[in-house]
Parts: sequence; structure tokens; C-alpha cells
Amino acid sequence: MHKLAAEALGTFWLVFGGCGSAVLAAAFPELGIGFQGVALAFGLTVLTMVYAVGPISGGHFNPAVSLGLAIGGRFSWSELIPYWVAQVVGGFVAAGILYLIASGKADWTAGGFASNGYGANSPGGYSLFACFLIEVVLTAGFLLVILGATSPKAPAGFAGIAIGLALTLIHLVSIPVTNTSVNPARSTAVAFFAETGAVGQLWLFWVAPLIGAALGAAIWKAVFAPVTDLPLEGNVAGKAA
Repeated sequence: MHKLAAEALGTFWLVFGGCGSAVLAAAFPELGIGFQGVALAFGLTVLTMVYAVGPISGGHFNPAVSLGLAIGGRFSWSELIPYWVAQVVGGFVAAGILYLIASGKADWTAGGFASNGYGANSPGGYSLFACFLIEVVLTAGFLLVILGATSPKAPAGFAGIAIGLALTLIHLVSIPVTNTSVNPARSTAVAFFAETGAVGQLWLFWVAPLIGAALGAAIWKAVFAPVTDLPLEGNVAGKAA
């Protein structure tokens, strides 16, 4: 239960901080945060929680990360579904609180509510295929960073920084395309509060990140794991704590 509570808290922080920066701050151009600020906010949520609760749960905060770590031999398959449930619940609670705060402004409308989408719901109007492909590629890259940064041969204590900056980079690349998911729990949490039909497109933001995570983990396990001799730890933050 300590692990699941840590995962729920970490995912709560990711959704509340990352999506909150988009819903509350980026909505006002005069504040100057822009999508670059949103990208940084997402990276900071992961960076801070990896150090805060990563030593308890491993600091996944993302169903795709949990799947990738299981495939990569770093996480127990028996814990996968409980982690997914905790992550989705934590995200939903964050989105609900964020909605209550945002709706406290008299003229506010939910609109996209930081949700992900393709076609008409893509910030740049990108096609389903383009959105699917970028989510797969970026999630695979994210898993490669995570597995590399937490390997025994990586410099100790820096994993959280590498992972947080990787997520920032991912958002800088893909916010115009999908509004950036690479995290099914993050996408699910806000979709049900959006007014754009985001729930109908939610399938892509489960399928693509999970495929990407599996691909990234398979590449790591086949190409790099024999060199780094990775143990079964299930701990994203093992080198951060």
C-alpha cells in the first residue's frame, strides 16, 4: 500500500502541476509561460516526485513506464495492474481538483482542459497517424532514458534530473502535435473534463504509449542490458535517491 500510495501521489502531482500549468497559467498570455513553460512544468513534476517518493515505489507515475520496466526486467509483472489503478486514480483526483479551481473563474470554460487529441483535437491539426507515430517514438525514447539513467553503471544520484529533462524535451517536441501524452494516466485524467470529445480519442493515448514503452524496453533489453547487467529492482529512482 505504501508503494501504491506513492504512485498515486506522484501521478497526482504530475497531472496537477503539468496540466495545471496549461489550464491555469498558459491560458493567460500576459503571464508569459507559453508552451515552453508547460513543458518545463511537466518535467519538474517528475523530477521532484522521483526524489520525493521514488525510493518508495520506484517513481513510475505512468502506466507506460510501469509496462516498460516490467518488460525490461526491472519491475514485477504481478504489481503492474495495481500500479496502473493507483496511477489512474491519482490522476483523476488531480484533474477533479484542478477543475474545481479553474471553474472558480466567472467566465472560464473547460475547452480542451489540457487533453490530448488528433485531427481537430490536435493543437496543430495533425493526423491520427502522425499523432500515433510521435507518441510511440517519444515514449520509446523516454523508456530508453529511464532504463539508462537508472542502470548500475549510470552516475549515482542524477537519474531524476535526466528523467525530468527528458520529459521536458518530449513536451517541447510534441505539444503542437498531440498536446503530449506519453502517459495514459495523464491523458485519462483530464479527458473526462474536456469539452472537445477527448474521451472518444483516448484509446490512442493508451495504445501508442504502451506500444512505445514496450518497444523502448525491448530495444534496451536486447542491445544495452547485456552491457549494464540490469537487476530486477522496479525502481526508477534507484540512482536518484
